[in-house]
Amino acid sequence: MIGLVDFLTASGATFNTQSTKVHLACWNGREHPLDVFFDDRFQGWQEHQTKRNFDCEHVLSLIDIGQSRWLFVGVYDVLSRGVHPSCPEHYQYTTQPRPGFEELIGRVIVEHVRTRTSYIWLKPEIKLPILEIRGRKMTVGEFPGYNAVLIRHPILRVITQQVVPSWYAALKNIKGVYLITDITTGKHYVGKASGSVGIWQRWSEYAENGHGGNVKLQSLLDKNGPGHKEYLQYSILEIADINASDQHILARESHWMSVLKTHDFGFN
Repeated sequence: MIGLVDFLTASGATFNTQSTKVHLACWNGREHPLDVFFDDRFQGWQEHQTKRNFDCEHVLSLIDIGQSRWLFVGVYDVLSRGVHPSCPEHYQYTTQPRPGFEELIGRVIVEHVRTRTSYIWLKPEIKLPILEIRGRKMTVGEFPGYNAVLIRHPILRVITQQVVPSWYAALKNIKGVYLITDITTGKHYVGKASGSVGIWQRWSEYAENGHGGNVKLQSLLDKNGPGHKEYLQYSILEIADINASDQHILARESHWMSVLKTHDFGFN
């Protein structure tokens, strides 16, 4: 089984392996790096560090995808280090993707058993054996079924911006009642989709601004800043045929509001 470094070297791309750190990017308590990668924000996301983790020449970045499997997302040249502008006790690095790896980003899956640290020097004993080379770059997954929808705002934004076919087909053809949860407080908002393009149309509005015109959600974002929409989570409570009456959808929305007490404790 060939290791990642040997494979990258054989592909013709070059970097100084003796001055390279491996970044094992994992859930940081706020965001999962895979969501950030799908949202095309990974480079900037990893440039903000709480310690001097990238005092090296290159960073080889891997994202945790479970069961000791990691997704290769590039090699970055470290250009500079400074104090983070909004967190003086943190560090802000400037990096740039190293050329020659573009076709492999998001496609190569390796195996590595992580210990305690997320930053390790790329020593010869770090083999990173390749488990799979995907035919295409990993993107947002297929629609999981109405009862299994559970996504955060960054993924919703990717889905709507890319018009992911399976999600578009599933959400445009149904009306229904959905739930938005602020994961920092556990407060809910129950909403309904009764338009001619179903839940897709309504969720596209949330993807754009985070509040979809709801006064209380807008107030939440005004108070905490627009970045707070990253902490909103979306799921589906109940679906109905696209020809269902508006009165039926309204009644079902009222039912769920009563069940979850969102007038008393949430955003309704």
